[in-house]
Amino acid sequence: MPGTNLTREEAQRRAALLTVDSYAIELDLSGAQEGGTFRSVTTVRFDSAEAGAETFIDLVAPTVHEVVLNGTALDAAAVFADSRIALTGLEAGPNELTVIADCAYTNTGEGLHRFVDPVDQQAYLYTQFEVPDARRVFASFEQPDLKAAFQFTVKAPTGWSVISNSPTPEPKDDLWVFEPTPRISSYITALIVGPYHSVHSSYEKDGQSVPLGIYCRPSLAEFLDSDAIFDVTRQGFDWFQEKFDYAYPFAKYDQLFVPEFNAGAMENAGAVTIRDQYVFRSKVTDAAYEVRAETILHELAHMWFGDLVTMEWWNDLWLNESFATYTSIACQAYAEGSKWPHSWTTFANSMKTWAYRQDQLPSTHPIMADIRDLDDVLVNFDGITYAKGASVLKQLVAYVGMDAFFQGVQAYFKAHAFGNTRLSDLLGALEKTSGRDLRTWSTAWLETAGINILRPELSVDEAGTITSFTVLQEAPALPTGAKGEPTLRPHRIAIGFYDLDEAGKLVRTNRIELDVDGARTEVPLPEGTRRPAVVLLNDDDLSYAKVRLDEESLRVVTEHLGDFTESLPRALCWASAWDMTRDGELATRDYLALVLSGIAKESDIGVVQSLHRQVKLAIDLYAAPEWRDAGLTQWTEATLAHLRTSEPGSDHQLAWARAFAATARTPQQLDLLQGLLTGSEVIEGLAVDTELRWTFVERLAATGELDEAEIAAELERDRTAAGERHAATARAARPTPEAKAEAWASVVEADTLPNAVQEAVIGGFVQPDQRELLAPYTEKFFAAVKGVWDSRSHEIAQQIAVGLYPALLVSQETLDATDAWLSTAEPNAALRRLISESRAGVERALRAQTADAAASA
Repeated sequence: MPGTNLTREEAQRRAALLTVDSYAIELDLSGAQEGGTFRSVTTVRFDSAEAGAETFIDLVAPTVHEVVLNGTALDAAAVFADSRIALTGLEAGPNELTVIADCAYTNTGEGLHRFVDPVDQQAYLYTQFEVPDARRVFASFEQPDLKAAFQFTVKAPTGWSVISNSPTPEPKDDLWVFEPTPRISSYITALIVGPYHSVHSSYEKDGQSVPLGIYCRPSLAEFLDSDAIFDVTRQGFDWFQEKFDYAYPFAKYDQLFVPEFNAGAMENAGAVTIRDQYVFRSKVTDAAYEVRAETILHELAHMWFGDLVTMEWWNDLWLNESFATYTSIACQAYAEGSKWPHSWTTFANSMKTWAYRQDQLPSTHPIMADIRDLDDVLVNFDGITYAKGASVLKQLVAYVGMDAFFQGVQAYFKAHAFGNTRLSDLLGALEKTSGRDLRTWSTAWLETAGINILRPELSVDEAGTITSFTVLQEAPALPTGAKGEPTLRPHRIAIGFYDLDEAGKLVRTNRIELDVDGARTEVPLPEGTRRPAVVLLNDDDLSYAKVRLDEESLRVVTEHLGDFTESLPRALCWASAWDMTRDGELATRDYLALVLSGIAKESDIGVVQSLHRQVKLAIDLYAAPEWRDAGLTQWTEATLAHLRTSEPGSDHQLAWARAFAATARTPQQLDLLQGLLTGSEVIEGLAVDTELRWTFVERLAATGELDEAEIAAELERDRTAAGERHAATARAARPTPEAKAEAWASVVEADTLPNAVQEAVIGGFVQPDQRELLAPYTEKFFAAVKGVWDSRSHEIAQQIAVGLYPALLVSQETLDATDAWLSTAEPNAALRRLISESRAGVERALRAQTADAAASA
């Protein structure tokens, strides 16, 4: 949006000048059912270090009525421009500012989002303020290091609930007056308003009592498994309070499942908002419950790391997110009674795969990125910030030891409670508790970009004895356009030796843990050590690196990948094979053969579902086009065979049903989907419930088997917000020029769709088996994308820029069109980055297709 950026230098100048004491915020949301705008009155008290100084306060609003500074009314029209109100002539010491404005409800998931539930026709509101969107609701000094106490007073419609960071008061005449918060940053303040359904409990331990609440819309109440959510929450309270040695820092803890949420969840202090797709309307696999639990624990960890102690500026966003990710997964892995002790397998298989992909894009950057302004941070919620950062924290824990790590964290919380910090504050605390010098480690891991490759080099004599063993480390050249130089790093890794037992299972027979540094690291072994069947570098997944197998290990793994007795080494080998496929080192047809040979033995349902996604992606993007149909036929036949032979009612059966539906293509396969929908076909144990029905409907629509009338009839069965999104996807998926034109116009030419509906339309529009229909939209995309970026909110614009880029049209022509646009369109840095990342995906796919074709020659 024009004029809404904020640079780091501006924020530093403002922080040096101001100390903010408190905000008193009055919002009149009594007209929320109708929408439009709402009255916002902000009174902020702050100190200025200088007399006569000037600064600004942030506000995004259609109208500003009054600005009063220290009792003097300013000319609102003169001092308010774009997103700033200019403040001049400040008094040294205390100042008081009052701003009265009309602010706007949004349907983009930013600011104060308004949603009307089609079930009850009631409006539901929630705020989403990270990164810079508190200013859409009240005037604020919008940066994380200007903490203050926030006191909200809210006028709401009769019968509605109002939830905020402070405990919920009893309303009087529909007016809700909250107690002031502790000193927190503006981006973690929150308001959730509407006729929400709620369930309440408490966390009780050793005299501590924390009220707990769970909220959702009434139309989802029958599906809300509050007991399971409370169980995970209490487990997190137990584990975090023990590891952090700091009591939960806020007065209550509410978790609010809200509609049309852009992210997974948001760590508002004491009032966490979570996407309401986590209230499962239909059967899901255990992997979905595991992901939801990790999200719940991630946000709870933020109550300490992020909310109690907050980054000074957004260049430490990575530490905020990575710490919450690492500790949430560690809690799942190690907490007593956890249902997901295999969580590091899930991490290796999903989060790290995301990180490796991100780290090989031209936009790769150091974990501690150089965040110059808000535009930089808005596109930096990426695989490096979350997944590589968490991987490196896991490496740091291995480097300093878990006990020393958490002792340092405990000292850090006590020293900086309700304050702001930099990375150096945490590393200094860890140096004291571990005795390790972390400056070199930090430089190598946090201030450089790119990924390392570790390979084993073994010499074995005729008797099968290892005579030498070296770990080779490489630092490949960074992608074209990336900044920085390749870097060899210090790695703390484990090496696993695996042998086949009498039952044909791969069992670990030896484990060596050591520091790897430089290009060559000798591995000390007792004399006479025999060569195992498999040598696995980075066993237990302690470090962050691409791992390759030696020739003999690769042969054994290819034949026995499903035979590892433990899930984590299997996941590491699956991830290595996928990485080789993306790099063009393993042909797609060979990756498919590997998956088909081993997936039946894979017990971890999360890994199975990842393999389903990766096989489909490989065939769609990385397979030679002339072989693609054959690959899809082979894969779809295999999914149907597994569907028919899976245990009735099992998670695996459901996962195979979804995988089959994703690529069903022959008349017989599509007839089976139709029959499952109508009930004329039955697969024992497979419940074709609401969400699975929509999975089948969307595929049948995409293949031309269902028309608009049939989609409308399906929507009548499920007249809910989720149903409306699914119907939008199905309509956009229809294989006709008219359907594509209608979908394109609704997203690109109009600007009226809510964020979640727009996302659904884009998801339907882009179909891998409709490349010819999509081809004309390449030119249209490049003609429209800059105008969209300049005129829409960030979330809406990013959905379009990434989702509608012609990623499926893998050709030199697509690369040339992208290059021409990049050289002439003059996009800002954020948009240039997103388009360059998408271009890199096409370039990678083109290389992999060439390699796949060569493999068949």
